[in-house]
Amino acid sequence: MPNLTGRDFTAPAPGRRLVGDITCLPTPEGWLYPVTVIDLHNREVIGHAMADHMRAELARDALSFAVERGLISGNAVFHADRDTPPGCSAPALAGHCIRTSVGRTGSCFDNAVAESFFATLKTEIGTTVRDTRDDARRGVFAYLGYYNHDRLHSTLDYRTPQEVRVGCRRGLALVA
Repeated sequence: MPNLTGRDFTAPAPGRRLVGDITCLPTPEGWLYPVTVIDLHNREVIGHAMADHMRAELARDALSFAVERGLISGNAVFHADRDTPPGCSAPALAGHCIRTSVGRTGSCFDNAVAESFFATLKTEIGTTVRDTRDDARRGVFAYLGYYNHDRLHSTLDYRTPQEVRVGCRRGLALVA
């Protein structure tokens, strides 16, 4: 599969260029695997899923969540590294009119935005081992709300992802 982003982590409008990744969080019950879909236009996490496994449906669930929310445009590009579960393969995405892009093996720079998101998540929620998977899930879910609605991003001129998305939609409405 080709790399359609070429390390260009910008997008001209919401829902057109997306990146995704998976990480793991330890608990005494076992691992929790969060998967995210991030819109490169405003750095918003527009889709996510979490489970105790890394099967293909986990990645499909994260993308389906973003599609159901109406946050992905037709002919969008979804970029992931080669470690992302296979649910993000070309056949799985074709039904949503999403083209697949994959980085090189062993190059975190090809998926830097998604990698950076999980590094920030782990820094900001702490590396404490949560008592249960449900505790870890609640921690990730709370962080996603904070990240999208309250956390200021330097790449967005110190606005939140939600502010940028809402501002873009208002701008489109004013033109119409």
